[in-house]
Amino acid sequence: MDEELYRIIREAKQGKKDAFAILVRRFKDYVYRYAYGMLGDRMEAEDVTQEAFLKCYAALPRLENEFSFVSWLQRIVSNLCSDHLKKRQKEKTKPIQETLSQMEISEARQRHSAQDLKWTIEESLKQLSPDHRQIILLHDVQGFRYEEIAQTLEIPVGTVKSRLNAARLALRQIMKKGEEEE
Repeated sequence: MDEELYRIIREAKQGKKDAFAILVRRFKDYVYRYAYGMLGDRMEAEDVTQEAFLKCYAALPRLENEFSFVSWLQRIVSNLCSDHLKKRQKEKTKPIQETLSQMEISEARQRHSAQDLKWTIEESLKQLSPDHRQIILLHDVQGFRYEEIAQTLEIPVGTVKSRLNAARLALRQIMKKGEEEE
């Protein structure tokens, strides 16, 4: 990050709303993409994005080091996504396959395009455990390095590597199973 961003973070910590608005504009897409990847639902991702910035605003004065802002924000978003997933599981929502009509599934399978592949990947990601989904999103989608993920999730680098390997294997199996069903 650059000095300009650190200056903005310091100003936001001091309660300057204009500085915080700049932070929101700069990071809102990043937060939304991560939340959508974890939750697979646009409305929930929007809710998490709003919640994350509300929590961020309230807790920002307590942030000790502006250099850790991105990983700190990532941790807030991760925790909110985890809470939403737990709540969803308690409510025992219908599996994804039941929520999509059979017509939507067959139409999606008939199309052989980049959109179809994207849909397949999104649906496959939804079937992964939250830990596996989170590690793939952080590394393969957001581009975090192993060390950054370890710091964000507060786990050893070795655990990050093994979890990423297991997540990729699980994703391959889900996608392969989907191909066999076609």
